[in-house]
Amino acid sequence: MTDRWLTIIGIGDNGLSSLTPEAQALLWQTETVVIGERLDHVLEGGALPELKRILNWGGGFRDTLNEVLKLRGTPVTVLATGDPMHFGIGATLRRYVALEEMYIVPSPSAFSLAAARIGWPLQSVAQISLHGRPLASLNRHILPGARILALTSGAETVHQAADLLVERGFGASILQVLEHMGGEEERTVIMTAQGMVDHRPEISEFNTLAIDCAYDGALLSPVPGLPDDAFRHDGQLTKREVRAATLALLTPFPNALLWDVGAGCGSIAIEWLRCGMGTKAVAIEPKPERVAMIRFNAATLGTPDLKVVEGEAPAALADLDVPDVIFIGGGITHEGLFETCWAALRSGGWLVANAVTIEGEARLAELRGQYGGDLTRISVARAAPVGRFCGWKSLMPVTTWSVTKGAE
Repeated sequence: MTDRWLTIIGIGDNGLSSLTPEAQALLWQTETVVIGERLDHVLEGGALPELKRILNWGGGFRDTLNEVLKLRGTPVTVLATGDPMHFGIGATLRRYVALEEMYIVPSPSAFSLAAARIGWPLQSVAQISLHGRPLASLNRHILPGARILALTSGAETVHQAADLLVERGFGASILQVLEHMGGEEERTVIMTAQGMVDHRPEISEFNTLAIDCAYDGALLSPVPGLPDDAFRHDGQLTKREVRAATLALLTPFPNALLWDVGAGCGSIAIEWLRCGMGTKAVAIEPKPERVAMIRFNAATLGTPDLKVVEGEAPAALADLDVPDVIFIGGGITHEGLFETCWAALRSGGWLVANAVTIEGEARLAELRGQYGGDLTRISVARAAPVGRFCGWKSLMPVTTWSVTKGAE
């Protein structure tokens, strides 16, 4: 413990009285306390050590963080709501401070408290944060029968979530707004999403939102292969059947970073992110109108964390983080594009490229001869009206090349 100058303590809505004896002892050893805006009240009237200073994240995260880091080596205690390592300040500070310098004492998270109040098994519930994050993140979790627990930024987040559910056709979903759990002002407001929109009840700013999704809207499954009309596009779209096959070759895995080069409307990168597991993606697209479509699709389909780079590859690839996986959906014949992507790809990573032109197909065959890998041709036909009858309408065949770096 001698080198652990930074202590992070989870605290309940009832303030210092919620602390365990261990946490109280740690607090008495500190010289500086750091609190959030929602915890201003916890220091009022409580027994505290002789503090040298009190810092508040409300003064600006970056400035407060710099002040905390300047105090390295002196006892500093950060008070946080619930579990600091579950969408909390502990997970953020861990990026700046080594674990050996920290001591973390969690309190029950808002998710645990909410699950205990309403009887939902946590392993079957989507646990997300809408606190300081885009509301569009909720979109990917709105599914028939889904249960969602969400941290919020306040009452307005609840109303916005209700608006979104109604807009998506899930107005019959049951919302439970759990206020001040564990505190003297604890209360639960229960309404349908439609009722929340119609009546706009007063809600405490400090709340956790539980959503029991009732299906009466469009189903957008997290399994790759969304309908083509789920995306706004100008025809530059990897069609549903080919997209599902391409995602299977891309093989999303936890925390992996994808470059989607020549992203078009962003369908591949968006479906990569919708697979979950902390996946990350960058969509690179030179045309401004398509960049706008990518951003719209990302928000609508629940992946506002998609990073979009407007520019022509390979120049636009400079200074991006090292990718684990690369998809080249367009431009494989552009000079230097493949070479730049291959050089950037981490060792052991893999690359998938699609082509629909004869020239693109020839380039893929040439690259396979140099680097190995697998070459596949995908042909899809869809039934379409032919007069009074129905016939097959073939889509353009797609040639796909997949290769692992280091296996050539």
